[in-house]
Amino acid sequence: MALVDLIRTRAPRRLPRIDPWRGPLRHIPRWFARYMPKGLYPRSLIIIIAPMVLLQSVVAGVFMERHWQMVTQRLSNAVVQDIAAVIDVIDTYPQDADYAQIVRIARDKLDLNIAILPPEPLPAPAAKPFFNILDGILSEEITKQINRPFWIDTVGNSRIVEIRIQLQRGILRVFARRNSAYASNTHIFLVWMVGTALVLLLIAILFLRNQIRPIQTLAEAAEGFGRGQPMPQDFRPRGASEVRRASLAFIQMRDRIERQMEQRTAMLTGVSHDLRTVLTRFRLQLALIGDVEDREELNQDVDEMQRMLEGYLAFARGESGEDVGELDLEPVFSKFRGEARLKDKRLDTDIVGDPRLMVRPDSFIRLLTNLVSNALRHAERVRLTARHEGRWLTVSVEDDGPGIAPEQREEVFKPFVRLDPARNIDAGGTGLGLAIARDIARSHGGDILLSTSDLGGLRAMVRIPA
Repeated sequence: MALVDLIRTRAPRRLPRIDPWRGPLRHIPRWFARYMPKGLYPRSLIIIIAPMVLLQSVVAGVFMERHWQMVTQRLSNAVVQDIAAVIDVIDTYPQDADYAQIVRIARDKLDLNIAILPPEPLPAPAAKPFFNILDGILSEEITKQINRPFWIDTVGNSRIVEIRIQLQRGILRVFARRNSAYASNTHIFLVWMVGTALVLLLIAILFLRNQIRPIQTLAEAAEGFGRGQPMPQDFRPRGASEVRRASLAFIQMRDRIERQMEQRTAMLTGVSHDLRTVLTRFRLQLALIGDVEDREELNQDVDEMQRMLEGYLAFARGESGEDVGELDLEPVFSKFRGEARLKDKRLDTDIVGDPRLMVRPDSFIRLLTNLVSNALRHAERVRLTARHEGRWLTVSVEDDGPGIAPEQREEVFKPFVRLDPARNIDAGGTGLGLAIARDIARSHGGDILLSTSDLGGLRAMVRIPA
């Protein structure tokens, strides 16, 4: 037992895992995600452009630094060697009083414009430029080969470099071409590199655009099919093999869904015809039996069966076969105001933005009718607000009724669910009102959410793309 305890005490402790994105760095991923583009096309361009730019920047930086420095050093070395040779000739051989021969030799043979100035102090050193590769290399070569007091001027955009070197009997002033001591043709490499990169990027952008377009077309077709819009006539599988497979799978899925919808519609049509025939026969038999004690109750039962049948068939059908069209909310809200006046209720309406929208008109009117009728049934005051901003429509139906408990707000959307008498969602109905409303909203690509209203009752908010 003591050995086990000893092993446990000497066992190495597991070090805590260090998360680099905690502490001061925790906001970096969030900030980066906020400013990153959301579309596939710009993100793909970034994936292509960013490595290319980074690679070319690194290669250009390393190559340019070494190439520029090496070429400039060799050119400066050659110029300083020529200057050193001129100084050696001046100090070794006797010269004319005006140094005409050495000036001619330097001009014709060495491409240097020299002059021997009277003895005077050298000018004060000029301010060093920020990018002083020529200044540094040329000073280093003069110090190493000539080793005399000197002054140079490489500042400015002049094509001439001025060098002054102190001699025993005066000052040697040299004017040398800048391109003789400095690698001035490096911009050609930059032009070729940038030009080639732009051509490659243009080709990549055009190619990537053609690859992204089938994905965008597929997304638009899927979104339109989900909202009940007809499939574009020119839609067909295009692009890469993976995109073609996805498009083909979508077309097959659409065909299966349409076949199932057609089969369900045919079945519901048959069921509706058979049940309506039975109910019509019941009504005829009740009309023929004359005045009996239970005739009124039987008629009420038949009416109830008729209403329940219509509700069940409407829920099962979902009116999904309706085409998309334009709907104006102004007359719809006006109709609701008239119904509220007939029921001696108060209904306030407000429309923000364009009252026209593209939906399945009959289905959407039924959605609003279910919500408004439910609010008028359980409240004295109802507020109906519509906001059409951009691509989204938000409709809020608020009332001052008893409301619905938060834990029951999702349950009421289930078919045939009816709450207690304090808030019977389909009093006298089948419990399908909110289920049908949510089904219609989701078929349009939106949803319905329930919350507490500012009026004290329930708020039903519909949000759909329109």
